Amino acid sequence: MDCNSAILFLPDDIALTEKKTPLMLQSVWFCPVLTWTCVELTNSGIERLFVVSDQRVHETLRPYLPAHATLIDGANHAAELLAALDGEDGGVLVLNGVVLPVGVFSGGAVYRAQAESVCRVLRERGAFAAFPEGAEIEQGFLPVGDEEELRAALPMCRQKILQKHLDGGVTILDTNNCYIDPRVTIGAGTVLLPGTILRGETVIGENCTIGPNTMLTDCAVGHDTEVNASQATQSRIGSFTNVGPFAYMRPNSVVGDHVKVGDFVEIKNSVIGNGTKISHLTYVGDSDVGERVNFGCGTVTTNYDGFKKYRCTIGDDVFIGCNTNLVAPVSLGNGSYTAAGSTITKDVPADALGVARERQTNLDGWAARNRERKGKK
Repeated sequence: MDCNSAILFLPDDIALTEKKTPLMLQSVWFCPVLTWTCVELTNSGIERLFVVSDQRVHETLRPYLPAHATLIDGANHAAELLAALDGEDGGVLVLNGVVLPVGVFSGGAVYRAQAESVCRVLRERGAFAAFPEGAEIEQGFLPVGDEEELRAALPMCRQKILQKHLDGGVTILDTNNCYIDPRVTIGAGTVLLPGTILRGETVIGENCTIGPNTMLTDCAVGHDTEVNASQATQSRIGSFTNVGPFAYMRPNSVVGDHVKVGDFVEIKNSVIGNGTKISHLTYVGDSDVGERVNFGCGTVTTNYDGFKKYRCTIGDDVFIGCNTNLVAPVSLGNGSYTAAGSTITKDVPADALGVARERQTNLDGWAARNRERKGKK
């Protein structure tokens, strides 16, 4: 029985969100149960999703639901569902209460029925209060009644998530030391090293190496990329790129292809062009960086004056000397250089050398005289 529509009946405790997090909104490996259930339904081909709940919590529920989900008032669900299912052809998947999509017997909490049978119950009873005629139990869901049952199910959920990726061609070197949100997508050939934590709607391409000791949250990673002992949040990392060890990418950062983001590098709200090298001990914040740029060790974009944040613009093929401070807002033209140790406060034209430091002076004999004054030989 093919189903294009699903009805999810949420339990009454969903209205208690201000006092205690209801079971349906508690997390399973970083993902709320409600969100995970909806994601799995959508991935299985469900095009129309109706969520029946107390109207008072509709605004609370909306962030946990996909955009195509329709919230139905529990007190008036019969009339609203009848109107929504009018003319529906085929089956409807019905889910009662809190269920986990972990591929086990549902015990009757989830079943399929013809839309006609579902509507007949709604018309005759004025509510969904009976088992539709001809309904068939749906496999693949585990009912959960309370927090203790949810905690007990966590190891099984984790194993199901890991197995899905193993079956898809992902190598997980230590399944006891990797933690993956059920919303995560990973390409074939990718290797997860111990200590990897993947959260949110993270998408990782093929043939990557992630870890050890790496956490990615709501990130997109291209193909053939390595992220080693680093953290990134709400950012994009290109293909054939190396990140880490000990790098930190904060939200709204975009790193291109063939990029090097090395040790103790922090990137925040910036765009890094293809082929750029940021090898070590550098902060790039609120900046637009071109292609094939070389950042010397200790470079800092000084983007904040205590009141407002400003952006730096760095062109293609720029060479930034070690220990350069770029005081935003400032622009470096294509092919320009900055001398090591400079504090750049004015734009540097294309192909120019920006020098902003005191000219060196050597005082002959100063060190010997200093030792003599202090009684040292």
